Amino acid sequence: MSILVYIDIANGKIKKSTHEVISYGADLAAATGDQLIGVAIGSCQDQLQELGSFGLQEVIQLGKEIERNAPAETDAWAIASLAIEKKATTLLFSHSLGGKLLAPLTAARLKAGIVSGVISLPDLSNGFSVKRSVFSGKAFAKIAIKTAVRVLTINPNSYSVKQTGGVATLITAALTTPSTRIRTKNIENTAGALSLTEAGIVVSAGRGLKGPENWGMVEELAGELNAALACSRPVADAHWRPHHEHVGQTGVAIAPNLYVAIGISGAIQHLAGVNRSKVIVVINKDPEAPFFKAADYGIVGDAFEVVPQLTAAIKKVKTS
Repeated sequence: MSILVYIDIANGKIKKSTHEVISYGADLAAATGDQLIGVAIGSCQDQLQELGSFGLQEVIQLGKEIERNAPAETDAWAIASLAIEKKATTLLFSHSLGGKLLAPLTAARLKAGIVSGVISLPDLSNGFSVKRSVFSGKAFAKIAIKTAVRVLTINPNSYSVKQTGGVATLITAALTTPSTRIRTKNIENTAGALSLTEAGIVVSAGRGLKGPENWGMVEELAGELNAALACSRPVADAHWRPHHEHVGQTGVAIAPNLYVAIGISGAIQHLAGVNRSKVIVVINKDPEAPFFKAADYGIVGDAFEVVPQLTAAIKKVKTS
């Protein structure tokens, strides 16, 4: 028996969230006695063997046989076929854009039970049950999976990465994929931008900045912190910032180590997408802004005065 981990690769690099999923899988494999196997699709500039230091025993690369821009259905078919071959009882994906697309497609092919957004190891005392957050993080649900094969997506930044040393065996497998009428015609990437879902620090701003012409100070702060840029929905809807920077319930859900919110009131829809952040810092001139109730640290003040001073203080610390 085995546990299969999907290695999420973007632009030839292994995503940070993959390391968390492997660490999760390593602890699960230690409890079940199963072999931990990684599956990678597409070319990778990183050394896949080095993932052994996170607990993988074997990595199977399908990149030389499957076109990287193939439709998700093709990738799901390949992963499901490998799961059957390796007698996998559990398949693990990151709860990222790629994982959320591939996991249900793979589960459907395997007729497997699936739970998304898992935040802790399963309870194996009476079957197999997992915990996930519900109602925008206001409660938790414990879900039992009774199928022979299980598919889980693991919430980013919810499980500690553990490195113990070791090298995984790398195998290149040849799989013939089914024909499909779906074709990828074009992929547009946001060049030079840090991925919101991968960033450890995110600096976000809202309508309190009054217009797109004032975004320079936010970009400067983000640059000093090596942070990704984000915005609230009204800002994206007004075309002050591109829509891929919109975080919240209807945008990108994030879980960085530090989230800095500037001039954002903190509506429930926005909080739902950022409340898994480890530390939240709010800068707002309205002391009654709802966001202060969710903040770990708050600064009541005019963003146009506070942000430049904060940036200057960070620069001083970095040069001292």
